[in-house]
Amino acid sequence: MYETGNDNRAERVILIGTALGSTSKDEAEYAVDELARLTATAGGLEVARFIQKRDKPDGAYFIGRGLAEQVAAAVEETEADLVVFDELLSPNQQRNLGEKFNVKVIDRAMLILDIFALHARSAEARLQVELAQMVYLLPRLTGLWVHLSRQQGGIGTKGPGETQLETDRRAVTKKIAALKERLKKIDRQRQTQRKGREGFFKIALVGYTNAGKSTLFNCLTKAGVAEADQLFSTLDSTTRRLAGQYPQKAVLTDTVGFIEKLPHQLVASFRATLEEVKRADLVLLVVDCSDPYLDRKIGVVERVLGDIGAARIPRLTVYNKTDLLAPEAIVPAGSSDGAIPISATQRVGLNRLLAAISVRLEQDFPKHSV
Repeated sequence: MYETGNDNRAERVILIGTALGSTSKDEAEYAVDELARLTATAGGLEVARFIQKRDKPDGAYFIGRGLAEQVAAAVEETEADLVVFDELLSPNQQRNLGEKFNVKVIDRAMLILDIFALHARSAEARLQVELAQMVYLLPRLTGLWVHLSRQQGGIGTKGPGETQLETDRRAVTKKIAALKERLKKIDRQRQTQRKGREGFFKIALVGYTNAGKSTLFNCLTKAGVAEADQLFSTLDSTTRRLAGQYPQKAVLTDTVGFIEKLPHQLVASFRATLEEVKRADLVLLVVDCSDPYLDRKIGVVERVLGDIGAARIPRLTVYNKTDLLAPEAIVPAGSSDGAIPISATQRVGLNRLLAAISVRLEQDFPKHSV
């Protein structure tokens, strides 16, 4: 758990969601539920939430002035340390809200960036996250750190650190350029590694965060990649050969999970890593089939695949976590969308999945068929 810096308790967080335009209150509630999971992943404790139906955001506060007064009162009543908005705030809105509430105010994008900083393990992942944070914070330097300086550390301040981010725009811009150059050098090393995989059938695992990609990756490769029932437990792409001799000459890559409203700074920073998906011969789209919003989450993944230029790569949909469904609710093999039902944790359906991969391998990559 992260601490506030003032005592040993976790940061107390108020969550704010909005149902804008045609968005329903139920959809907004779903989004705030996910925001609560993100907050918990970052170590925060939800103490209150507000959801407002609006035609469009307020220019100064994003939410209405009346709700802003209610939130300010709730901050005092709950002794909140942080207010998190589910939507992207402009620099002016963030500054105005910080002055209104007299506590840190961040948006969903900054929260996700913070979680990425927490989970970044490799040097490349740390550089990618720091670059995304710098790009996000550059237009927010003026006035933002006046409010953040009132709280030492905590959610929304992982990675570069307050002192570094209090420097002027020129210094931050110079840092961004330096990070990009270091990442270019790492990408050149990756290109050398890719040459060693020439002649292999390349498969990429993609999916919404916490769909079970890493568990499936370990089942198929015996790689021992870290698994956790939390959001964004995997940031580094890992490539391993499929275990055993079936199918032969095939490698599998585990990738970072996607999420709704994924900050574009992260997509840009992780573009070199996501290049592994773009270069794949087959994409396995892993879906948590027990999720009531699975269609919505599939749509999110498909949009990101389109953004990185991977929309036209041959694809197999894998419905994971069938162990969480009643037997009659499990998608049957050969269903209209061609999805393969499995349970990676229970190791059920893996042979059927490998057989489907083998068929694709024989069709699209005959020189490496079994």
